[in-house]
Amino acid sequence: MIICIVFFVFGFSTWVNAILIPYFKLACQLTNFESYLVTFAFYISYLLVSVPASFLLKKIGFKNGMMVGFWIMATGAFIFIPAANYRSYYIFLSGLFVIGIGLSILQTAANPYVTILGPENRAAQRISIMGICNKTAGIIAPLLLAAFIIKPNDSELIKNIQLMDEAHKNLALDALIKRVILPYAAVGTVLTLLGVFIRFSPLPEIDKIQAIDEAAKNNDKSRIFQYPHLILGAVAIFFHVGSQVIAIDSIIPYAQSKGLSLSEAKVFPSYTLFATICGYLLGISLIPWAVSQKNALRICTVLGIVFSVLVIMSRGRVEFLSYHTDISLWFIVALGFANSMIWAGIWPLALHNLGRHLKLGASLLIMGLCGNAILPLFYGYFADHLNLQQGYWVLLPCYFYLAFYAFYGHKVKKWSF
Repeated sequence: MIICIVFFVFGFSTWVNAILIPYFKLACQLTNFESYLVTFAFYISYLLVSVPASFLLKKIGFKNGMMVGFWIMATGAFIFIPAANYRSYYIFLSGLFVIGIGLSILQTAANPYVTILGPENRAAQRISIMGICNKTAGIIAPLLLAAFIIKPNDSELIKNIQLMDEAHKNLALDALIKRVILPYAAVGTVLTLLGVFIRFSPLPEIDKIQAIDEAAKNNDKSRIFQYPHLILGAVAIFFHVGSQVIAIDSIIPYAQSKGLSLSEAKVFPSYTLFATICGYLLGISLIPWAVSQKNALRICTVLGIVFSVLVIMSRGRVEFLSYHTDISLWFIVALGFANSMIWAGIWPLALHNLGRHLKLGASLLIMGLCGNAILPLFYGYFADHLNLQQGYWVLLPCYFYLAFYAFYGHKVKKWSF
């Protein structure tokens, strides 16, 4: 239950970026590429901090580490207050970077718990339950933040803002950006209290779990790079999370490009995350009695390839859920279903039989989350130089690699050159 709360916080902090990207693009007058620096600043911290986080957790323990992680995230949330007062995009990016540091510590601590607290062949099932907590928060977060920062008459403001003189435009943009102060002050306060809660919770230290100790006794490999399935798994995490965040964080501007207003488009990240939750529920129901977690991973990677091609190639407008828009938009939503069992499938395969290297192995997988920082920038670049739809070509190499790992890469036991 405690880890469920932690995963809910992961989701709330992560998927709220879907609404921040178009919001900052307007309020700070950014290009597509510049707006995706939101995800870069947030997730590049995983590349820089994950391995140091593993040493921090080794020194102070997982429980204290999670407490520190929550408090660092709270600091990042409070940075939004001066950033809004000065309407400084770079101070906002600093706040997001600090939140990412705290989150990388939390991720490094929490994911191994879920993987090893139970039979290995049901790990994907447990991760799926955590994923429901994560994605449920992801559905709530953009809608909740949007309720604070997007007003019914903003469509008129967006149309008129480019027609204003410089003085009136700056006043309007200053008023717009200050709407984030109250919600992020509340988020910072809640994260501070959660740190206190974790510190005094009955959460066990991971070193006390007998399964790790037994695996460590039987493990004679001295270096982490002697595990090809782990290294290839970290690369798979890189491509998975990057492709997932592109599908969710790009869908609002893409929906706007297909004729929807911001107030209509703001719900589409929630639709994508709902599709992911449907995949989780299916996985929980079918794993392991009807389908193995390995085969679930394979099915999802193939679906990712199919839906990516359909996003790029499909044309034509459809009427669905009261929206009259391009059919390709709904294939982006369908990518949420394809992504559902990929994370859950990679973790147990990548951490298999690491023994005493489990903490460092987990931190390497968390480093893969920097894919969220890098791949959206590629999408933003191609969206600026081609168009928003053709930018989704970025997804295809991601899913092809994921299919490689699902069918072959996880079975590699030694490097062969």
